[in-house]
Amino acid sequence: MNRRDFIKTSAAGAAGLCIPGATAAAAQAGRRVRYAIVGTGGRHEMYREAILGPYAATSELVGFCDVNEGRLRLTQGKAKARSGKTIPIYLAKDFDRMVAETKPDVVIVTTVDVFHHQYIIRAMELGCDALTEKPFTNGDEKVRMILEAMKRTGRKCRVTFNYRYSPPRTQVKDLLMAGTIGDVLSVDFHWMLNTQHGTDYFRRWHSQKKFSNGLMCHKATHHFDLVNWWLSAIPVSVYATGKREFYTPEMAKKLGLQSHHERCRSCPEKARCSFELNLAANAGLKEMYLDCEQYDGYFRDRCVFRPEIDIEDTMNVLVRYDTGTTLCYSVNAFNAWEGYVICFNGTKGRLEHKAEESVYLTGDGSVPGALKPDGTTIRIYPLREPAYGVAVWTGEGGHGGGDDVMLADIFGAEKKPDKYLRAADHRSGAYGCLIGIAANICFKNGQPVTIADLAPGLGYPDYPAMPKRSDAVPMPKKV
Repeated sequence: MNRRDFIKTSAAGAAGLCIPGATAAAAQAGRRVRYAIVGTGGRHEMYREAILGPYAATSELVGFCDVNEGRLRLTQGKAKARSGKTIPIYLAKDFDRMVAETKPDVVIVTTVDVFHHQYIIRAMELGCDALTEKPFTNGDEKVRMILEAMKRTGRKCRVTFNYRYSPPRTQVKDLLMAGTIGDVLSVDFHWMLNTQHGTDYFRRWHSQKKFSNGLMCHKATHHFDLVNWWLSAIPVSVYATGKREFYTPEMAKKLGLQSHHERCRSCPEKARCSFELNLAANAGLKEMYLDCEQYDGYFRDRCVFRPEIDIEDTMNVLVRYDTGTTLCYSVNAFNAWEGYVICFNGTKGRLEHKAEESVYLTGDGSVPGALKPDGTTIRIYPLREPAYGVAVWTGEGGHGGGDDVMLADIFGAEKKPDKYLRAADHRSGAYGCLIGIAANICFKNGQPVTIADLAPGLGYPDYPAMPKRSDAVPMPKKV
């Protein structure tokens, strides 16, 4: 079976393939699906509130696990206020005991990235399926370890790529599936992180590769997955360059500061630094981080100019796909606005899509990744014909309206067929992070990386069928 036949066959019957096996088993038994969450930082709240709120009839939250006792007690209190129930809490060292005592069907992994593979694998070994935040993991050896564990245990893993569910991004997929610009030959994708949200990565654990493997894995995995899914294609090879030039001690001096410091809270120059983060001034940040420092010594407000930062703030990537399509991608973490511009160049024209996001910080109570209505556009440029704008699909809530749609897909009682196949399994998760992993390898050795060398035999994700590529392309109109 060739590649295109494989994708066509998968698309015809894959509506439920990404539903974890334990979820389907619980539904068939007529009971609620039991979930435990490991990692109780800012990202876990979306899942906690969904399970305890709109999806309480189909889902049950049975345990929390974390390294930080303070955050465990905080989330336990919030869960009790929401549901009236005291949900058991467990320190990370007691993860096995949590699974044994609470018997979850699915473990939701929202930990620091470097630990994703450990909890995914151990959950499977203990008889659970896994649902993990992006990235799937952040190293090629870890990808192979998870794949081996899936094969050994027969368990499943789903990756929560919420960007796929955002209405404008789904609309782009719809236009490409319809053949609006013909066969896509190349893609130009430029993502901007601003000096609020973008800067925040350089304060936190993300700023050290031993925890995150950089923004290529933690952040760009979202973007790479979008392109993979938009094209219904898999990456073949990657070449990349990266540098850190803004978040440095030298830049602190250029901006008028005397030097870098340990953290904002104790900084002698904070009154003059526009990058200061005042944890005490925000109730959400104070209770989740400042009040919990005593338990693990984690500082949420570290100086963004300190020398031990080792992740890049400027990255450029070239990707070649199995369809022959090429991607030119960039991400910069010190821009004046946040969002992206992407252009698809096809045999029948060009599709341009821009999305500008509102300002936010993770955990500060604002809506993450909300789109500005006046900053989100889609425009089509047919070959030798007038260009036209397209009325953009809209949605409310986090990540461009994608969060609520995705949560309904995960926790809702009725699993509706989805012609866009937005649910992502381990294969999509792997390809999304493998591009970033390959980029990091390129940063070190300056040589192109072949994706199949990192994870042999991964196979094709369940992608929707795209217009059949053909040598016959309509002749453009004569000018």
